Amino acid sequence: MMLLWFCFRSLTFRIGCCSFVSTYPVSSDFSAENAETRQVLCSLESRWTQTCAQVRFGVPLFVWIQPDLCKFLIRLHQGKPRDFLPWGKPAGAPPEGPQGVPRPEKIKILSSSKMMDLLTPRIFLTFPLPDVCLTGSMSAVKLEECRQHIRAQLDSVVDFWLKYSHDTVHGGFFTCIGKDGNIYDELKYVWLQGRQVWMYCRLYRTVDRFRKPEILKAAKAGGAFLRKFARVSSSSGQWKCAFCLTRDGKAVKVQRSIFSECFYVMAMDELSRVTEDQDMQLEAEQMMEQLIHWVRVDGSGLGRPQLPGDVPTNSMAVPMMLLCLVQQLSEDRRGVEQKYAELGSWCVQQILQHVQRDGAAILENVSADGSELPGCLGRLQNPGHALEAGWFLLQYAAERGDEQIQTTAIQKFVELPYESGWDKAHGGLFYFLDVDGHCPTQLEWSMKLWWPHSEALIALLMAYSQSRKAELLQSFFQVYEYTFSHFPDPAGGEWFGYLTQEGKVALDFKGGPFKGFFHVPRCLYMCERILDDLLASKE
Repeated sequence: MMLLWFCFRSLTFRIGCCSFVSTYPVSSDFSAENAETRQVLCSLESRWTQTCAQVRFGVPLFVWIQPDLCKFLIRLHQGKPRDFLPWGKPAGAPPEGPQGVPRPEKIKILSSSKMMDLLTPRIFLTFPLPDVCLTGSMSAVKLEECRQHIRAQLDSVVDFWLKYSHDTVHGGFFTCIGKDGNIYDELKYVWLQGRQVWMYCRLYRTVDRFRKPEILKAAKAGGAFLRKFARVSSSSGQWKCAFCLTRDGKAVKVQRSIFSECFYVMAMDELSRVTEDQDMQLEAEQMMEQLIHWVRVDGSGLGRPQLPGDVPTNSMAVPMMLLCLVQQLSEDRRGVEQKYAELGSWCVQQILQHVQRDGAAILENVSADGSELPGCLGRLQNPGHALEAGWFLLQYAAERGDEQIQTTAIQKFVELPYESGWDKAHGGLFYFLDVDGHCPTQLEWSMKLWWPHSEALIALLMAYSQSRKAELLQSFFQVYEYTFSHFPDPAGGEWFGYLTQEGKVALDFKGGPFKGFFHVPRCLYMCERILDDLLASKE
């Protein structure tokens, strides 16, 4: 029976300077009675785009390698046959032929060349192959490349904020920073002040290369500014944090939400760890008790009136944020961990209520009893938020050894929002979606923002580190490729935050009322640490 030689996507793949051609003999009727999974390791051009093919055929796999350039590892996994594309058919993939083998798009008759002289007849069938993750030695090479790049990016981002954001006159930090580091507004947003204090302290405490006096000094100055100016007394006599302040600390605006207070707690707790100031830790826990009261007992202190048509809503942001605070306050503190154990469990159950439509969707808002809400509010999806919730749940599951929550987190809060939120036409994650396919009412719904991609990188890499599912690593590489080719500004430093759907820079400032020193450095910091662990385990 005639055998046809064909290769995937292109004839020559490049691994650094190493070229090889992979060829597969296939029976002309594409029979696949005794299928086996073949994993082919390859990398495209200097970007090291990674590809894996899982193919089932009834004949052995042969690979021709240019022997003086590289070694090529092929592992045949025995067992139950698998479909050609176990991760799902990509957009634009050709229809499948018999036994699940994709029909070739075209036949290329190749001219003779030095590389191809060994291969006859020179007939190759080609079809699109999704960029999928690698396993084994080549994935370690790619992961090391990612780690080095992420480390350099983190160093650059930290340098940017150290250089441009510090107010040496009044204390605290400027966050409205333009493309080239210019300050375009002097208002100081409390939640961003808290985030920056937390981020500086976390880097100083846990990463040796950031244990620098200027970072600790900046964190202390930011903490002092917060303690002096952030808290204002509410009409009920309870402490409330302002949303934004003037440059010299006068309150400008108070929001009827909990998020300024949440980041105040994070800042005070992390600063107490690097300064060993017990008063700060006590202050953080006192504010935490106030938050718990507002969320679980009586929210009137937030200043939000209960209107007759207002339906009590469980916004995923609230239990997510409280779970984050539980993890922050409980870290390496046994007594505090026990104190907040019940709250942590409650937060997890509240987050899980957002798995709706028989497990087919994560909705941003549900009713207080966990049922779906009507209208646009109920149909709203925020892929980045779901992914962030995913890695919060993964951390919670890892701390407790809870495999059920780990599985749910990966399947419902990582894989599901990634698959539904990815823009297959232009790449990147949509900001908002409507679960029924209507156009979301948020004007920025189709934009690509910095923080969902930051959260996706953490969630996918953490999910892979806990599960070793190859598809998750492939997804990480896809988000990595998009993120680092679109958001960072190699000329001015830091990242742009707001892109059009097509991936063009829409707003060119580096910081504002919502973008500060948090999502980008936290992402880079966490990914570097996860990669450290992954690569150490491979060694």
